[in-house]
Amino acid sequence: MPSALPMPIEAADYAAFAMRVIADGWLPDPWLEGAPRLAPTPHVLTPASAARFCTAAEGVALAHDELCRLLAAEPDLLEPLNLQPVQQALWWSSAPAWHGLARADVFETAQGGIQICELNCDTPTGIAESVVLGRLLAAPGGADANQTLLDRWVALLRRAASARGKLDRSLTAGLVWPTEQTEDMPMLLLWRAALEDAGWRVVDGSPFNLGLGADGRATLLGTACDVVVRHYKTDWWAERRPAWRDEPPVPDSEPLLEPLRVLLEAEAAGATTIVNPMGAIVPQNKRFLALLWRHRDRLSEAGRRAVETWIPPTELLEDVPAATLLAEQAAWVLKSDYGCEGDEVVVGAEVTAEVWQRALEQAVPGRWVAQRWFEAARNAAGEQVNLGVYLIGGEAAGLLARRSRQATDQRAVMATVQIANAQEEPDGRS
Repeated sequence: MPSALPMPIEAADYAAFAMRVIADGWLPDPWLEGAPRLAPTPHVLTPASAARFCTAAEGVALAHDELCRLLAAEPDLLEPLNLQPVQQALWWSSAPAWHGLARADVFETAQGGIQICELNCDTPTGIAESVVLGRLLAAPGGADANQTLLDRWVALLRRAASARGKLDRSLTAGLVWPTEQTEDMPMLLLWRAALEDAGWRVVDGSPFNLGLGADGRATLLGTACDVVVRHYKTDWWAERRPAWRDEPPVPDSEPLLEPLRVLLEAEAAGATTIVNPMGAIVPQNKRFLALLWRHRDRLSEAGRRAVETWIPPTELLEDVPAATLLAEQAAWVLKSDYGCEGDEVVVGAEVTAEVWQRALEQAVPGRWVAQRWFEAARNAAGEQVNLGVYLIGGEAAGLLARRSRQATDQRAVMATVQIANAQEEPDGRS
């Protein structure tokens, strides 16, 4: 059974908590559009429950890795992803490598099972909230699930540098991110602090600040980088197209050819390592989930079991008859290939018949999947809890809880996760 998170949050109590968060200095805004966005208490899991969620996330990551290897060996299998030329170049620049840091979005179902609706392996977020709240809300009788998350992330980057034989000198990391969008700045500042504490030099900037140094390394604002941490979505580097027929053209739709040339040339020369690899463009595509189901019998027994047990049945939208989708509206969820944070997700059970029909009419062919809806368990306040399992190198490394009454989006309340040390009660709570 899921742990209960107290709601509603009393305004006075939350104001005091928010002042404590602001005084700490790492999370500048505990509100979003005037509503609380952070939980003042941890989401508590028993050790057994946490292990279940982590095992499922690791199993799904294994299945992703196996399919990436299969797609690299048999390129024709990529066709249903409808990758554009630069998107293909990103994949082949690192294939089958795709993973470094990821976050699996895990739900406990009303029937007590586990479903993972996607694996964000491109630019996962929420780490600042997980780590900072874990420290602020530490209490006797439990363990912070994110206590070692940053250290393990730094170790990942060190392994990436080590693979290129760069441990004979001090290392430099470049953080590349969309500098005009500041909502992820707390996470980037935490990354900088963690790297500098470990002896790294750190510089940050946008893709347009990239150059090529005399020694072959990529430079960021003129500083040569051994590792480039890519917190800039892969599909933003490539061709950008609307996912809806009636949507206007995407601003700045052209690929970032010159920054890409610089970065990929430096990596191809073995001078700079990109984390996460550009190959994340393929498994980040939601249509990849449909390929997991289509080719599950070609995976290992563990990979096949992971798909069938933990990933909701997913099909290419064009493979499901429109009549079926209309007749079974409440049983389906529509997702575009590169939508994120609830964007371009239409939950049949949560919209009117008119909205559902229009979504089916306006979805651009070749860009969408239809995924089977599942009933998520709800806490005492009637909210579903999206448990984000952070994975580093395929292993669980931290946990984030996001709670909402409907599909998870940016309005979800975020909570750090604590693992209880006390004995489990019969219903799974501690």
